[in-house]
Amino acid sequence: MILTVTPNPSLDRTYEVQALKRGEVIRAETERMDPGGKGVNVSRAVAAAGRRTVAVLPLGGAPGALVAELLHAQGIEVAPVPVLGATRSNIALAEADGVLTKVNAPGPELSGPEQELLLDTVRSQSRDADWIACCGSLPRGLAPSWYADVVTRAHAGGARIALDTSGRALLEALRARPDVVKPNAEELAEAVARPLTTVGDALKAAEEVRSMGARAVLASLGADGQLLVSDDGAWFGSARVSAVRSNVGAGDASLAGFLIAGGTGPDALASAVAHGAAAVQLPGSVMPTPADLDPAAVTVTADIPVDRELREPAS
Repeated sequence: MILTVTPNPSLDRTYEVQALKRGEVIRAETERMDPGGKGVNVSRAVAAAGRRTVAVLPLGGAPGALVAELLHAQGIEVAPVPVLGATRSNIALAEADGVLTKVNAPGPELSGPEQELLLDTVRSQSRDADWIACCGSLPRGLAPSWYADVVTRAHAGGARIALDTSGRALLEALRARPDVVKPNAEELAEAVARPLTTVGDALKAAEEVRSMGARAVLASLGADGQLLVSDDGAWFGSARVSAVRSNVGAGDASLAGFLIAGGTGPDALASAVAHGAAAVQLPGSVMPTPADLDPAAVTVTADIPVDRELREPAS
């Protein structure tokens, strides 16, 4: 079972438009409404693969009730933490050329008792978990060290932790030695406080993040592929993609694919790349099913192309 923890979930509305023109009325071609948040998306991808997952998340108001309803409809067990504030609603505008514009609301502020209930729920639900995936930004009220506390408590209970966050929350959590962290290129650059322009730069940054405490680093480099760096070695994975439709949740699908495949080694990296590549070819934040995957399009190698320039350098 894969347990996910999403401290700041959302109700996501995605509109597909031909082009985004500021100041004009834009007519959407399609509209989707999905439960959102990085950990929620990981659960959705795990469930789409036919595996058991439990989603721990604070929920409040009508948006929170709708998030729970949508998750149940996708076969996901929900362990809700009732909060007074309403769950946030986010909007994504996906243009025909693949450009995505997102407006993310701040979300509710959690009170002291709500914070304690969230920790207690994670603890009670983690007993049967093979992996705990802690993902996304922290809501108002939670200290930057909150993820570090979760990692420490999870390790004390014998669970493995995958962490996908950024900024100070990531730096604080690294001291607790999470089993794997999954930054994108921008988050990796921010963690080491320098720009990344090549795959080699990303490799060095991942190694530095490991020296800061992460036991393994799964780095998403967008269209360029993914890196996995651990005690067992370093690998680079990429995949052929015919057309990008939406990259919402693609990194979350990658993390799910990685954990589904065991969460270690080149086979898990190949699964992560296959899930991420499939996700970007689907609308909105739709998570791929096994039928959407194309393992033959994936390449994983220990011969890392360190001199390859990133198509989207990170600063």
